Amino acid sequence: MELLSGADMIARFLQDEGVEYIYGYPGGAALHIYDALFRQDKVKHILVRHEQAATHAADGYARASGKPGTVLVTSGPGATNAVTGIATAYMDSIPMVVLCGQVMSHLIGDDAFQETDIVGVTRPIVKHSFSIRHPSEIPEVLKKAYYLAATGRPGPVVVDIPKDMTAPTERYEYVYPKKVKMRSYNPVTRGHTGQIKKAVELMLKARRPVFYTGGGVVTGNACEGLTDLVRRLGYPITTTLMGIGAYPQSDRQCLGWLGMHGSYESNMAMHHADLIIAIGARFDDRVTNNTSKFCPTAKIVHVDIDPSSVSKTVRADVPIVGPASSVINEMISMVQGREIAHPEELAEWWTQIDGWREERRGRLYEPSKPDEPIKPQEVIEALCRSTRGEAYVTTDVGQHQMFAAQYYKFDKPNRFITSGGLGTMGFGFPAAMGIKHNFPEEQVICVTGEGSFQMMMQELSTCKQFGGGVKIVNLNNASLGMVRQWQDLNYKSRHAHSYMESLPNFQQLIEAYGFTALRVETLADLEPALERTFADKHELVFLDVLVDPHEHVYPMHVPLGSMRDMLLSKTERT
Repeated sequence: MELLSGADMIARFLQDEGVEYIYGYPGGAALHIYDALFRQDKVKHILVRHEQAATHAADGYARASGKPGTVLVTSGPGATNAVTGIATAYMDSIPMVVLCGQVMSHLIGDDAFQETDIVGVTRPIVKHSFSIRHPSEIPEVLKKAYYLAATGRPGPVVVDIPKDMTAPTERYEYVYPKKVKMRSYNPVTRGHTGQIKKAVELMLKARRPVFYTGGGVVTGNACEGLTDLVRRLGYPITTTLMGIGAYPQSDRQCLGWLGMHGSYESNMAMHHADLIIAIGARFDDRVTNNTSKFCPTAKIVHVDIDPSSVSKTVRADVPIVGPASSVINEMISMVQGREIAHPEELAEWWTQIDGWREERRGRLYEPSKPDEPIKPQEVIEALCRSTRGEAYVTTDVGQHQMFAAQYYKFDKPNRFITSGGLGTMGFGFPAAMGIKHNFPEEQVICVTGEGSFQMMMQELSTCKQFGGGVKIVNLNNASLGMVRQWQDLNYKSRHAHSYMESLPNFQQLIEAYGFTALRVETLADLEPALERTFADKHELVFLDVLVDPHEHVYPMHVPLGSMRDMLLSKTERT
């Protein structure tokens, strides 16, 4: 029998659970835990410069690796600084465990120094939360936390730990719980076979089918099965922003991603489909536009592991609750050896889709001329060529995010890492740090804008201390680009506080932290700068690219329209 303090139990549990990295920032209520971490060497703690960065780094680590990220913060402001990152993970269904120090248990409710009811504060944005009531329950609670975070529909779990629960003077028996039982939590492990049969019958009889797949396919490790199923049937496939890479984008059957700034052909195909097979997607408003006009001629098969998501926004004709991987595998077994009912009409459907593709080929944007500013699209295309489409790419939120999603082509899952549901500025750089820690030999790129980067730029100091050869590509248009675009479209170009008139000298700023910074002002200088940027995968390089400040992201949904209602340029619309 081994006797450990509560703090030592936490450190030991993290080792036994196989946690590699913990991202955090110390403070009084968490100091016993920090001391326990200091006295071991298996779990590496990364000291960030802001607690929000800790959550984003753990989030990026989780998205790229598929394993839960781990965060450690202190009570009060330490915990509340983590709230935005917790909400970011919650909206995108990312597994994360956030350990929060708390004031001593006898002070809870007395407005003690640095006290905040973090369980209450985060209740709407966590999958579950726990508060430790006795040190002996720490191993079981932590096991439940990691189990909850990673199973079913993944999400963040908060564990509130009063300081006296980790006191070094009190020791209790420690046993690592290899299994966990939760009577009230039983995530489904397979879909209803009868419903899957109904779905397959509709799929084989469809004349204008489209697969619509989301982040649930990626987090559910179902990408290989999805690719098999889609290729067997020969149907077109679209993805959400979060589902990018679930199916190879270079494949002819992939129409790209869909929604507000999705491709013309994907949005048109969805609108005109007679069957939509939605897997691991939740019919988000960025996809559907006006739900009353959404895909009016289509029947809908909806597969999701979360029953509350099925028919929540758009009614499903065939609802299937279950993990994407097992449902897809059952579908594959049911379609094996069977023929589709209308091959001629499917061929006509592909002719129509190819026609939509051809309509926009070569008309996506106007390339820059020698005496004009670089177009942001040109930067992303050059970035994709330089890395052969194989890098891990994180983004912040705004125009640069959309350009990265549109013009960098991903053939693998878990490579495009972005804040989809919450749209969190400041996400990209710390997320890239978390990915680089897990994949040190891979190229990891943060595509950002000068507005977003300044929200978390202090994490350059973290990279200085702990390494992390992240490449930061700043599409610098001296403005909050997406805000400015909406002001152009809806407010007669009244740019209320969307231009940044006092930007720092990024080259001097980056060099002050001891890193390399390059500035690009012409298209001719871009390729040599990228070559220098990627010369050493372990070196942090900041590439400041001055881009056309007047460029908009297109296509763009017309508000309150259907999926086929799009602005195609500043002068064109469907």
